[in-house]
Amino acid sequence: MLTPIISGNEADVARSWIEQAAILIELVAVAIIVLAIISALARYLFRYVGHQERDTLYHELKVSLGKSLLLGLEILVAADVIHTVALEATPQSVLVLGLLVLIRTFLSWALVVEIEGRWPWQQRSVSPDQSAHSRDAASL
Repeated sequence: MLTPIISGNEADVARSWIEQAAILIELVAVAIIVLAIISALARYLFRYVGHQERDTLYHELKVSLGKSLLLGLEILVAADVIHTVALEATPQSVLVLGLLVLIRTFLSWALVVEIEGRWPWQQRSVSPDQSAHSRDAASL
């Protein structure tokens, strides 16, 4: 894809740079996921030992892990787009990219459902605690 714009050795250098950038972005995504998992588990264990409310701790752990996975998936999709569009723009690679995006979109939706308890296109329901809090704030 870069050959018509740049020729010869310059195209190889540009191609190599783009490939290394895509790999770096993938490594950043993996690092975010791994560090977030370690951080969330450490926070959970620290609070668990402190005997805080266990149901709340589990929910906080689940939300923290879900959000880090969502961010990691978004960054991995970006790396795949860069790799496919800039380096391998063949019909087969575009089809594979489309399938990867579909799978990761489904995973993202599943994580949102798990974190928020609703589909991404559904409105948030207001709990009685939240509505009482908003009424109190409005009266001030």
